Amino acid sequence: MSRIQLALNVDDLDTAIRFYSRLFRTEPAKRKPGYANFAIADPPLKLVLLDDADEGGTLNHLGVEVDTTEVVEAEIARLTEVEMVTEKQIGITCCFATQNKVWVTGPDGERWEIYTVLADSDTFDASPDGIVAEHDRSVCRGGPADDQADAEVASSCC
Repeated sequence: MSRIQLALNVDDLDTAIRFYSRLFRTEPAKRKPGYANFAIADPPLKLVLLDDADEGGTLNHLGVEVDTTEVVEAEIARLTEVEMVTEKQIGITCCFATQNKVWVTGPDGERWEIYTVLADSDTFDASPDGIVAEHDRSVCRGGPADDQADAEVASSCC
């Protein structure tokens, strides 16, 4: 099953968790320092909350969660065929999970990822401490657009 992902920056993670738990009648599927995600069945949605007091109420990025790496690879091939710039990340750790993904940038700079989760992780990303600094949640937006299709990018996540 595929589902849309919406990643939001929030001013206060606890307050946001209470709000979205009531709104969608479910508790977070994963909660870590500065991070929570909800796997909502109806409507099919992966809601990601990133604690960022300076950016609360803003969009971090969008995505489509898919079931397998094969689906990610098929999307990479399809996006390349229609000449959309892609950034491929294979086996990257981000958002407390190991993932395979591809990023594209929309016409107004909005970042979209198509990804699959391979395994849970105890760390937010692959940095030495595994915790993203509160002032830099931008890593979950993917790297900057690149003229090179299929660029391997290892410095951004989520």
